[in-house]
Amino acid sequence: MTPKVIITCAVTGAIHTPTMSPHLPITPHQIADAAVEAAEAGAAIIHLHARNPETGQPDQTPEAFEIFLPLIKQRSDAVINLTTGGSPWLPVEDRVKPAALYRPEVASMNMGTMNLGLYPMLGRYKQWKFPWEPEMLENSRKLFFKNTFADIEYALTTLAECGTRFEFECYDTAHLYTLRHFMDRGLVKAPLFIQTVFGLLGGIGAHPDDVYHMKRTADRLFGSDYAWSVLGAGRNQMPVAAIAASMGGNVRVGLEDSLWAGPGQLAQSNAEQVRKARQIIEGLGLEIASPTEAREILALKGGDQVGF
Repeated sequence: MTPKVIITCAVTGAIHTPTMSPHLPITPHQIADAAVEAAEAGAAIIHLHARNPETGQPDQTPEAFEIFLPLIKQRSDAVINLTTGGSPWLPVEDRVKPAALYRPEVASMNMGTMNLGLYPMLGRYKQWKFPWEPEMLENSRKLFFKNTFADIEYALTTLAECGTRFEFECYDTAHLYTLRHFMDRGLVKAPLFIQTVFGLLGGIGAHPDDVYHMKRTADRLFGSDYAWSVLGAGRNQMPVAAIAASMGGNVRVGLEDSLWAGPGQLAQSNAEQVRKARQIIEGLGLEIASPTEAREILALKGGDQVGF
């Protein structure tokens, strides 16, 4: 039988800013509502960042997650996935703190240091709601997102004690080889949940050949020991999702990755993107996975074992 397709929804992230969309969740209650609505639309996994409720600036302190995590848990059975990427300007020790404290079923794990250019978005807006927005984008010209072997090992060993499994974020082919290295050392174990990321400046592109290449490489390195998921940034979101779904992959959508529902059309909500992805998946004759089925596919510990 063909496994059911897991939809992950990343509801806010740390890249897009309040000026870019009025629909971007900022406050704890907006984030909780967006997460629950995305789950009701069909997302089995909700990937979460936190923000300053007044400015919308990314906030990776554990206190920033404290309000919305129990709200989501009370209202939904979705699998909660906490970021350890947080902000590329933070050291790994700070990025891991929320997941270490709240012990989610899943945490994201970036698998390599890379350039991360956000500055092309500067030219799209003439006025900004907050001074930090253009400053952050401009500073990305000289930004590298630091994820050294020592950083990755620190995050893996810290969160392994919590029973948390990982969404391994691979932005290029080398990241897949790095993941294989840590698997060979016994620091990660099957089944792996590998998220290949396409279309961010500094990572691999979003051409169909790029998608096929990452899938072929993962197949060669991991065989049947992994579940494959994709993330297409910006306008690449739905085309990449369609390619992956047609190849038996899982998909991630959400306003963290793209603000759009179509050309020139802002998505009104995360749930809208989930419904679009679901339409693609079901149009291919496939079924989406429930949270319970996602837990079985990924061998997760269960929602009763988290720390919130």
